[in-house]
Amino acid sequence: MGLGGCTSLRHGFLDAAGPVAGGERHLFLIMAVVLVFVAGPVLILTPLFAWHYRLSNTRNAFRPDWNFSWPLEGFIWIPPSLIVVGLAWLVWTDTHRFDPYARIKGAGPPVEIEAVALDWKWLFIYPDQHVATVNELDIPAGRPVHLQLTSGTVMQSMLLPQLAGQIYAMAGMSTQLNFAADHPGVYIGENTQYNGDGFQAERFAVKVLPPADYRQWIARVQKSAGRFDDGAYDQLAQRSIIRQPIFFSSVPPGLYQHILRLSTGPSEPQPQPKPQDRR
Repeated sequence: MGLGGCTSLRHGFLDAAGPVAGGERHLFLIMAVVLVFVAGPVLILTPLFAWHYRLSNTRNAFRPDWNFSWPLEGFIWIPPSLIVVGLAWLVWTDTHRFDPYARIKGAGPPVEIEAVALDWKWLFIYPDQHVATVNELDIPAGRPVHLQLTSGTVMQSMLLPQLAGQIYAMAGMSTQLNFAADHPGVYIGENTQYNGDGFQAERFAVKVLPPADYRQWIARVQKSAGRFDDGAYDQLAQRSIIRQPIFFSSVPPGLYQHILRLSTGPSEPQPQPKPQDRR
């Protein structure tokens, strides 16, 4: 029972299930090892110095007039400088390598998915297959995923801890996230930006399926799910908590761009030219 909280590690990037989260874990472990070498000497030498120069130790004199030593200065400045340079190079390269906008190589072309953050749910649109889901993201294993994100309400932030980290979604703007999953499984996705009473329930399952099962899932949704009619988005845009995933077939083309335009608000009217006087 005392170690029950350790199960949360299985849902984070330390238990990575994709190349992006795996790269983040690799960088984190390097940082942790470097931190041991940086903090270790301080944690060890501080009590040793305090014990050595204790008031009762009269055999070792304290010499306050001693003020400079080349070996000591080199030990103080050279290793930290090398550590800073090494970490800077490592963070710079990995930041560009795992840029959310950078496409990921994988088996086959990327799966195109459009995500819309709502109160308090997530709408996922598959434009190539003309289907959509609410609070469930289904992707094939081993194939890259290209996700476009926006918000139909306030700013929100999507977190896929075992797959791709975190990225924000804002109304009237479109951001991108590229990731992949190494093997089938069910993972957690959620909003981490507080947005009202239903914030704690804005979670969804990321279901990674074998490629054949993914194709069967697409066909099943196209045949059996309800149609995404004109009133479907208006109903989803209302503040509500969805307890079970919802699936839609026959999603109209350009739905994501339509939602994006709705979020920007009506355009300002252009001034009309005044009629010229007739003479």
